[in-house]
Amino acid sequence: MSTLAIVQARTSSSRLPSKVLLPIGTKPMVLYQLERLQRCRCLDRLVLATSDDSSDDLLADVVSQAGFSVFRGDLNDVLERFRACVAKEQATTVVRLTADCPLSDPALIDELVDVFANGDWDYLANCADEQQLSVPDGFDAEVFRAELLEHAAREALLPSEREHVTPWFRSASAGLRWAHFRHQPVRPFFRVTVDDSVDLEVVREIVGALEPQDPAFGVDAVVKHLEQHPELAARNLSTVRNEGFLSSLAEDEAQAQPMAKGQRQGQELWSRAKRVIPGGNMLLSKRAEMFLPEQWPAYFSRVKGCRVWDLDGRELIDMSIMGIGTNLLGYGHPEVDAAVAATVAAGNMSTLNCPEEVWLAERLVAMHPWSEMVRFARSGGEANAIAIRIARASTGRDTIAICGYHGWHDWYLATNLQNDSGLEEHLLPGLEPNGVPSGLAGTVQPFSFNRLDQLESIATTHDLAAVKMEVQRSSPPDPGFLEGVRELCTRQGIVLIFDECTSGFRETFGGLHLKYGVEPDMAMFGKALGNGYAITAVIGRRAVMEAAQNTFISSTFWTERIGPTAALKTLEVMEREQSWDFVTSIGCMLRNSWQSLADSHGLEISHNGLAALSGFSFNSSHSLEYKTLISQEMLKRDYLASTSCYVSLAHTPDIIDRYLDALDSVFSRIAECEAGRPIQSLLEGPVCHGGFKRLN
Repeated sequence: MSTLAIVQARTSSSRLPSKVLLPIGTKPMVLYQLERLQRCRCLDRLVLATSDDSSDDLLADVVSQAGFSVFRGDLNDVLERFRACVAKEQATTVVRLTADCPLSDPALIDELVDVFANGDWDYLANCADEQQLSVPDGFDAEVFRAELLEHAAREALLPSEREHVTPWFRSASAGLRWAHFRHQPVRPFFRVTVDDSVDLEVVREIVGALEPQDPAFGVDAVVKHLEQHPELAARNLSTVRNEGFLSSLAEDEAQAQPMAKGQRQGQELWSRAKRVIPGGNMLLSKRAEMFLPEQWPAYFSRVKGCRVWDLDGRELIDMSIMGIGTNLLGYGHPEVDAAVAATVAAGNMSTLNCPEEVWLAERLVAMHPWSEMVRFARSGGEANAIAIRIARASTGRDTIAICGYHGWHDWYLATNLQNDSGLEEHLLPGLEPNGVPSGLAGTVQPFSFNRLDQLESIATTHDLAAVKMEVQRSSPPDPGFLEGVRELCTRQGIVLIFDECTSGFRETFGGLHLKYGVEPDMAMFGKALGNGYAITAVIGRRAVMEAAQNTFISSTFWTERIGPTAALKTLEVMEREQSWDFVTSIGCMLRNSWQSLADSHGLEISHNGLAALSGFSFNSSHSLEYKTLISQEMLKRDYLASTSCYVSLAHTPDIIDRYLDALDSVFSRIAECEAGRPIQSLLEGPVCHGGFKRLN
């Protein structure tokens, strides 16, 4: 068997032009990689395959002068370039490598080739299945029978198949024997490939740290270094794996299946969903009709940073609700995902308990010195229900006073049994308490934010078990309001509960109540706590929390391991990055920019929410129509956008600037409508729904 390694390279990269010639240490990146590959024992020959375009003349000269073989072929049809290269070299087996992986590990490549040679494969790769990756991004390698290139060159028609060489091998139409190979042990996922300048900085720092000790360092040394330096590992977290290939897939879609407006796959699936799922999905806030009826993409295929890919492969920037505020670190944070992946590999459930729940409980108590005990759940509604049960068990009383949004459970919706407008002031107009037992009428009494007099009146006429409230909603608490609530609860033996499922970790490292210096008896955290993984916490004073032993609060999946693992790593990253300062700063910038846009176009808007959960509305009778227009027009510009934005670490200033540039033209159209242009002439579908007005 004659084995030829082909390293694919060009200098016309759009994200980092001429990156393969940029230095790593004392030599160009491409030569650094080629010299590492010379240590492979399984390779008979090594060739750089670049294009015959003049833009790659310097690359070819640099590599040739260093003593390496160079083949030049078609610039865009890389599959044909590989075919022609192999035809010239007369190899029987091909190892495909790319020049954006300068840390290629010869040991991993040798292992892959050995398995291929001793098996019955046409194609084998360690990067064929992203869900089964066993090494960091940057150690990719593929091996296949050379003769397949002749078949692929004839049969492969899609842009992704021509540009990326091997996708046709994995297609059903090819009918090949192929597999994804997992190296053992499975290493945590990190990113050490080079697509942009940040990636290059990360790789340079790794080389600078490891090469003086061992010039032949491999994957294990890289992983160990990144585990010891998580701030370095997280630096390129917003860069998407295989972004070039994903762009090619989008081109495939446009070529192979042109779809008329309103007939995209997301909307087609949404129509199917409403036939088999009541309401279409599990969360009111994510229904397509809440944004852009008949046009919203509705479903995602993958996410990273603040970018979302829909089912059609289209890349969108999420300037909207970011998973309903769950991903404060950004989608797919590498450290959190790596911790979860390690947990999955070790096992998520057992007859025994997971130690992570103890470590997480201790962490949360240390962050909130007034608290002493913790219970965990997996959703905000569950956490709120747990807190209410404990408060009632602790006090022996039934009635709850509420201010804010606290979930979907019977205890909360019972507010509307006695008065169907009971929740109007709590951002939930129009909710019917159908299915809630009528016997719960009168057990929940609402009061308005910053209206201590209303709460005092309720406390005078009802024997309250608890006061449950959000620390801050659309506006900050008035001076003395929270302090007054605390004093009343202390005086009357009422359990004070702060619902921080949404507000937690947005402006402080922990509960927002830390900012105001008012301590509750219990508090709930969720959403951002696990950065997209399901975990909520109820923390409280021992005297209250121990009442959980006098009632029954228990659930099988509250004992799974992924949630606590994700939360521990999320808290670690938050503390290191001081994420609360970043998201608050960006949120304030957004709010000021929205106001500047409104002022420049003569529009009146009102702001709401915490800075990191900012929203605005137009002071106009057409506010819903304008909200719909924003979603419609920004979607055309590849943004998921509405009249609110939940900020994450991935929302860097350059992303915000481009978003605001795009939004400016939409505000201009809205100004035209305020001046008399019919808004219906601009809308291409129905107006979005407005029944769920909670913005924080």
